[in-house]
Amino acid sequence: MSILTIVLRPAYALTAFLTTLLWYPSFLPVSIGTIDISASRIVVFVLLVRCLCDDKIRREFTWTRLDTLVTLSMLFYVGVPLFSYTMPISKTFENRGGFLLDTWFAYMVTRFIVRNRSVLVSVIKSTIVVLVPLAILGVIESVTHWQPFAPLRSFSPWYRGQSFVSQGRFGFARAVGPFGHAILFGCSFAMFLPLVYYLHNEGGKWKSWAYVFSAVALMGALSCMSSGGWVMAFTVLLCLALEKHRRWTKRLVIFLAVSCILLGIVSNRTFYHVIASWANPLGGAGWHRARLIDVAIDRFDEWWLMGYGENDPGWGHEFGMGFTDVTNEFILAGVRYGVVGVIALCVVVGAAFHYIQDRYKKTVNPRMKSLYWSLGSLLFAIVVTWMSVSFFGQLMPLFYCVLGTIGSVVFFAGRRKTDGAKLLNTQTRKAG
Repeated sequence: MSILTIVLRPAYALTAFLTTLLWYPSFLPVSIGTIDISASRIVVFVLLVRCLCDDKIRREFTWTRLDTLVTLSMLFYVGVPLFSYTMPISKTFENRGGFLLDTWFAYMVTRFIVRNRSVLVSVIKSTIVVLVPLAILGVIESVTHWQPFAPLRSFSPWYRGQSFVSQGRFGFARAVGPFGHAILFGCSFAMFLPLVYYLHNEGGKWKSWAYVFSAVALMGALSCMSSGGWVMAFTVLLCLALEKHRRWTKRLVIFLAVSCILLGIVSNRTFYHVIASWANPLGGAGWHRARLIDVAIDRFDEWWLMGYGENDPGWGHEFGMGFTDVTNEFILAGVRYGVVGVIALCVVVGAAFHYIQDRYKKTVNPRMKSLYWSLGSLLFAIVVTWMSVSFFGQLMPLFYCVLGTIGSVVFFAGRRKTDGAKLLNTQTRKAG
């Protein structure tokens, strides 16, 4: 894959990186000396070097405000652990280096390569080629309980030869594919769903095929039999359905806000406890996710400054567990980096929402409006899912690829506006 990222055209080179994320088993790292590094990190490093060495790619790149915010957030995510992590400094640098490869590197290669809408469409279309067979594999796993990647776990240095037992729900297995967990498998399809659906704007044969491939991606998401993947998929579907009924969006938000207040009053409980009790399509530990918010609030004085570093916060006894399973991305940011980590995450996500909304209001191009809506739907679904799932493994670089796409989409509009102004000035000078 590293070779392909060098020889292929930029759009397909990015697809090669995405293919590595989707198909290469995340639990099989490549050993380089004493370091175990995932294959996707090697590929993204080579791809970024290729982008930096390509004069054409560099010339067409323009730095945006979202790039600045993402880079500043990286300073917090890397700087805080240098003081809070208790492991040897060499191990801390190794840990943060891997984190940067999964986040900032994934963001930057997307920003460098996705320089216009046609490139983005090419990336989506080529990714479908590798996404469809993975979705079919997920359905097969879910129905037959046969998981072909499971035996490979015996070669993983992290599982140490432990066998993998397929978990089931309602008679179906939780499809996991080459991912480390079923939640990761399902959420990855849900993240591609709005982008695949967007292809119906291309017209011609894609107007029909986009619906077919969207259905396939949805089946892949549902095959994980995990509430995390299901919640993200259903949230995406709801947002996409609202695209043609945009006037209802504000009313729906007001209705949900009022409902949360009334739920808290009527049930004499915080609204998120009520939601966790009832809004879990597959059962599971909804109570744990609600209680986790309570504990994080109660223990705020312990983690607000610099978090707990790489250490377990010690909340496991609150849930009858031997360890603390932090199934909330915002709380996890606090546990690792303190309140500054939570603020950095919220600022980046909030800025991404702002830029999408701003461009959506200003553009009159229906294709671009639909693209902004699709990306906004995806980002909203991710935030909703973060309330019950913390991202790790392949989901983290995929999320930063989404952010990179948003940064590029903002640049599309800015560049067209600048080019239009230059054209107007040229015409004015000629007329004069």
